[in-house]
Amino acid sequence: MAHETTTAPAVAETSLNTPHMRRILASSFVGSAVEYYDFLLYATAAAVVFNKVFFVNLDAGWATFASFGTLAAGYAARPIGGAIFGHYGDRLGRKKMLILSMVMMGVATTAMGLLPTTATIGVLAPVLLITLRVVQGIAVGGEWGGAMLIALEQAPKKKRGFAASFANMGAPAGAALATLAMSAATLLPDEQFLAWGWRIPFLLSAALVALALVIRLKVSESPLFQKLEQEADRRRMPILEVFTRHPKQLSLGILAGVAQFTMAGMVTVWAVSEAVANGADKTGVLNAKALAAVAMLLATIISARLCDRFGRKKILLIGIVAGMAAAFPILNLVETGTVAGYATAVILGQGIQGFMFGPLAAFIAEMFPTRVRYTGSSIAYQASSTIGAGFTPMIAAGIMAATAGGVILGAGWITVLAICAIAVVIAPEGRKRELTDI
Repeated sequence: MAHETTTAPAVAETSLNTPHMRRILASSFVGSAVEYYDFLLYATAAAVVFNKVFFVNLDAGWATFASFGTLAAGYAARPIGGAIFGHYGDRLGRKKMLILSMVMMGVATTAMGLLPTTATIGVLAPVLLITLRVVQGIAVGGEWGGAMLIALEQAPKKKRGFAASFANMGAPAGAALATLAMSAATLLPDEQFLAWGWRIPFLLSAALVALALVIRLKVSESPLFQKLEQEADRRRMPILEVFTRHPKQLSLGILAGVAQFTMAGMVTVWAVSEAVANGADKTGVLNAKALAAVAMLLATIISARLCDRFGRKKILLIGIVAGMAAAFPILNLVETGTVAGYATAVILGQGIQGFMFGPLAAFIAEMFPTRVRYTGSSIAYQASSTIGAGFTPMIAAGIMAATAGGVILGAGWITVLAICAIAVVIAPEGRKRELTDI
């Protein structure tokens, strides 16, 4: 295999504040932000648009359920993307897979912006929508692992948690940008917004992907992978090795990630639809969601710094316990049907989610050896996103449609996070481990 034209230092940097590391961290952050802009833009559209233009023959409650079902399809595809891109990322390199995943995402999102509605082409419209959503899911499934490892595997040991979190920081940044773009579109009269205004944020994806590709193409391959490439058996099968030799690490990584993704599904997707349905102004709700993404970004930065000092597990557990305590207060705030109530709920929820998000990348990555780290980390993270964020909005909508009350929903929320906390307690602490010794 030909080597990359841009080469990395033979040894790890001693600081994150060098031209080489700044370029790596910028690529990790900007690339993830653009990918998650595309992926999470769909979540916002599913809450406020798609039930009105692609599922027009259902009553309001079940149209929302169907809309969230297509959202779940993308999340279901994420582990598939993680497995495929992770497998080849462990065999062919992190950088190649990052470029491919970004191109796939940009094409799918731009195509969504051009998709005819059900009124124009009938049932084919939601079928095409689901197909493109699956492509999005596969693409974002391959993005996170590569973006995270490019940073983690080249960072100094005592700053790995913070470096790895730059891939996670891209998620709230992309979410804020996507939400603001859709919020701006909602300023149009409803008729124009539903006819064409919602498409503009999707079409912007093409320009954002082009910008991110320019940055990403300048990044060097991970030196740990370059060393592995010279020594590894060309016939090895990383995807099989993860399931046969590291099933415990995979299971614990999935359960740990489910906690923060459950928070995401509840407060940034289901709660948007619920607040608007109860009378809150949708533009105000989306602006509050964008502000909450900033709160999540700040919490991610703080918790990532703390996890390098106190350990990944302690910080994760603090976030999970806080999420359990906040479940019923958040549900009650959402049910007020006011922008202020939703804003308080989403800022609280996203802040707690960010506190879990900061240490999560390093926590998962440090459980797998270099030869399968892309595959193992990607499958664990993406499977947790499918379980937590992918199905939570649909399940929550179904529970509310069937029971019209939040007691069962809140109890379920707390139970899920308690199970996640047990997994974190059982898992090994990776802060002091050498990546080459795992």
